[in-house]
Amino acid sequence: MKKLIKIILIDILKNKIVIAYTFIIAILAWSSFLLEDNSSKGLLTILNIILFTVPLVTILFATIYIYNSSEFIELVVSQPVKRSKIWTSLFIAVTTALVISFLIGAGLPLLIYSSNFVGFMMLIVGTLITLVFTALAFLSSILTRDKARGIGLAILTWLFFALIFDGIVLFLLFQFSDYPIENAMVGITALSPIDLARIQILLHLDVSAMMGYTGAIFKDFFGTQTGLFISFFLLILWAIIPFLISLKMFNSKDL
Repeated sequence: MKKLIKIILIDILKNKIVIAYTFIIAILAWSSFLLEDNSSKGLLTILNIILFTVPLVTILFATIYIYNSSEFIELVVSQPVKRSKIWTSLFIAVTTALVISFLIGAGLPLLIYSSNFVGFMMLIVGTLITLVFTALAFLSSILTRDKARGIGLAILTWLFFALIFDGIVLFLLFQFSDYPIENAMVGITALSPIDLARIQILLHLDVSAMMGYTGAIFKDFFGTQTGLFISFFLLILWAIIPFLISLKMFNSKDL
């Protein structure tokens, strides 16, 4: 399993897309701090990168890589190696490569310009978001044999969590504005990994003061140590559950 992970990891790290992704993240992160007059504004810019660019690149790259590696996967499956080890090795290698790219690109500027709790939180959140969307990519790629459909499903997944989900939440807030549903919003937030990440960072940037009463509700829950633990636990679940579903499907799939 270690040898398989090493082979796949080296192959991915040599990939031009991964190298370009590292440079793009680095350019955006460095410019976020160098062009802003204070580090807080730079952190908000990097937050947007983590919430939109990282999930999109992660889910697209991982999905395309799985489809392009179909012949390699079939070859390894024909060997006396458990399917679960093959799929897990792929996941570990893809995730590790993308996390390394993110940490190299965004980690250095964050450590230099924001070597505090918030900067450290951003690195953890970015890593967890990478894990989550790699897992979702693996699930998308195993659901259909057709590459175009798989990529389309991956893009729709990203669109849902990045844009559509927030639209649904806003619709619910407007439709039920006469009712005290702020507490329910805390539970609904758990249904989106991107929203969980966003709220954690915004609360520690003290932007919750601009979020009104709802922001105060979020701060009362997610701003505590228990809330922080729960949000990270939920993000980890968002990575584990889709991967386990894809693993079960891969084990029983006729290649």
